[in-house]
Amino acid sequence: MRISRNLIPYLQVAPLALILLIFLGIPLVTVVVVSFFDYANYQVYPDFILLNYIELFQSKLTYQLYASMIKFGLIVWSLTLVIGFAVSYFLVFHVRSLLWKIAFFLVCTVPFWTSNIIRMISWIPVLGRQGLVNQSLMSLGIIDVPLDFLLFSDFAVIVAYVHLFTLFMIVALFNSMARINPDVIEAAVDAGASRWRVITQIVIPLSKTGIALGSIFVIALVMGDFFVVKIMSGGQSASVVFAMWNEIAMLQYPSAAASSVVLLIIVTLMVAAILRVVNIRKELSG
Repeated sequence: MRISRNLIPYLQVAPLALILLIFLGIPLVTVVVVSFFDYANYQVYPDFILLNYIELFQSKLTYQLYASMIKFGLIVWSLTLVIGFAVSYFLVFHVRSLLWKIAFFLVCTVPFWTSNIIRMISWIPVLGRQGLVNQSLMSLGIIDVPLDFLLFSDFAVIVAYVHLFTLFMIVALFNSMARINPDVIEAAVDAGASRWRVITQIVIPLSKTGIALGSIFVIALVMGDFFVVKIMSGGQSASVVFAMWNEIAMLQYPSAAASSVVLLIIVTLMVAAILRVVNIRKELSG
């Protein structure tokens, strides 16, 4: 039995399409459907109502939670971008030996050899009232009493996020910068361009793909996290996903589903805005 050549591409993508349908498409559709259900007395009733969305948008807490998550996302994105760009630039343009580049890159990945939970909790003895930072500052005479804002605060949440997600930005930027022809940099320097001008007019424009991909990873991870906020803020901060977790714990599945749909739409719009600015497919193909 001969297979038509026109069917071969479809047969090749069929396994992946089936996997995406089972593990992504069906669960996503289920969440959207459940978001219109009704619930009462810890029971869910199949229905088609808009009450879950109406209550969601009428609550001031909803806007506060989203504002908090967007704030965390923008701050963490800015810090990871700066750190990731600096590290990637150093590895690509200042480390000449390929062996040393690999060695330094592996050093950046060392924290990822342990779980996110261990890496996050490791900040508690560092930032606590009796932690390393406070004890060091008191020993040097810089402060007289321990600083309370270092732990169980927004500051601690941001520190943990930056620690956990910076590598995603480094990998994306490193990959983009490694594609830049060194001769272009040398030609610009020989023509009299300053180091700052080389970075702003050559390196950054040619690293747009890495910036976009790293930004998508970081923003999506921050917007979809709740465990870091829960542990590192000590209950002082809140997040949209943390609110969903509380609703699920109380068996309020339709309300949690509605929140997740709205969050998905917001994250999708943020990713679409990034892709609108940078045409990743065109950059990679070029």
